[in-house]
Amino acid sequence: MIKKFIRKILGVKDQRDPTQPVILGPAEHGIDPKLLSPNAVRVTQTLQEAGFKAFVVGGAVRDLLLGVKPKDFDIATDATPEEVKKLFRRAFIIGRRFQIVHVMFGQELLEVTTFRGNARTDAPKDEHGRVLRDNNFGPQHEDAERRDFTINAMYYDPATQSVLDYHGGIQDIRDKVLRIIGQPEARYREDPVRMLRVVRFAAKLQFTIEPATRAPIPVMAPLINNVPAARVFDEMLKLLQSGHSLACLKELRASGLHHGLLPLLDVVLEQPIGMKFVTLALESTDARVRAGKGVSAGFLFASLLWHQVLEKWNAYRAAGESAIPALHLAADDVLDNQTDSLALQRRIATDMRDIWAMQPRFERRTGKAPYKLLEHPRFRAGFDFLLLRCESGELDAELGNWWATFYAGDIAERERLINSAREPLGGEKKKRPRRRGPRKTGDGDSAVQFDAGAQAASGPDGE
Repeated sequence: MIKKFIRKILGVKDQRDPTQPVILGPAEHGIDPKLLSPNAVRVTQTLQEAGFKAFVVGGAVRDLLLGVKPKDFDIATDATPEEVKKLFRRAFIIGRRFQIVHVMFGQELLEVTTFRGNARTDAPKDEHGRVLRDNNFGPQHEDAERRDFTINAMYYDPATQSVLDYHGGIQDIRDKVLRIIGQPEARYREDPVRMLRVVRFAAKLQFTIEPATRAPIPVMAPLINNVPAARVFDEMLKLLQSGHSLACLKELRASGLHHGLLPLLDVVLEQPIGMKFVTLALESTDARVRAGKGVSAGFLFASLLWHQVLEKWNAYRAAGESAIPALHLAADDVLDNQTDSLALQRRIATDMRDIWAMQPRFERRTGKAPYKLLEHPRFRAGFDFLLLRCESGELDAELGNWWATFYAGDIAERERLINSAREPLGGEKKKRPRRRGPRKTGDGDSAVQFDAGAQAASGPDGE
């Protein structure tokens, strides 16, 4: 401790042998074994009994050290993928860039990776330096060196309840600092997605990004465009479902990383209504995640891209298109533009279309239309979307209140609401009111008063 303190005062870096980890026991790291998945323990035990090394690794160890129950458990071992596969009944080798094994226990999936060795100089790379394929195995200390951040490069052995720390991850967790392992520019060039990961971890864990780790990001941000769209989409989904999505997007903008991911996001967030709408959507998503509730990817992306749809929708209507066809055209335009950059899955894109397409139908509140809309399989998502539009000021709050009451009401209450509702402007054509008697010659004043009364009854906005 004294030597470490002196080195810190003098600015001398720790000269610890990088091939030898610091080993911490239960009293030093404080991990609660009850937070571990029994299946993760089973996998490590099976591998160790077969003569291999095996550890819980990465984000699971980080979360355990923070006292949080991990959502996923990854295992690292010196067994090859083929050797791992032979030990488990439901095991599947996947991956091109680096082979891993998925081991299934019921609905739980555990990812087992073989220790990776230092990258070969002849490993296939693209013209920007991104590694395309690397199945080079190696010793554990090289595997630790290959991991992205110090806080994700620790190994936990459930059998001995010890933590192996090669790069000072324990101290960085205590200091709440995100630090990349190795030379930042080289590590980002190897895999540009690491720039998105550092933003996500900083926002999710409320850690600060170490200056040397942050410095290259604004300059190297365009490298994200060279990453396969599917990988970028997976990372964006993790970011948006982190429980700190709003903080993540703000950090993305501050770091210059949002370009190409969500085009026109700057424009949306600079418009008062657009900014309020996106903020409300992300705050609602974060609250659901923190409460342990599910989050729909379709709803998320429908919210983020809505004001692009709205802008195009208004443009098509101004050009003479009817409301419903105009909305479908606007949705097609936005989804076509985003498919290339975000690799939106067909299921998610379908959910987004359904949510958007329901919005004009909420304005029809007479006859059987409200009941038919209630039967829509995505009604709840569309309804929540409507409430966001009302809360942001895009629509009159009265529309949202009417549907909230209708949704929760019994048969009598719903009939009362329908009977009292007036079709909004732009909906179905109203029937001409029936005359109460033959018009008398010279009685123009009474006819004008009747028409004015009918207009007044429909409200100032035609409702």
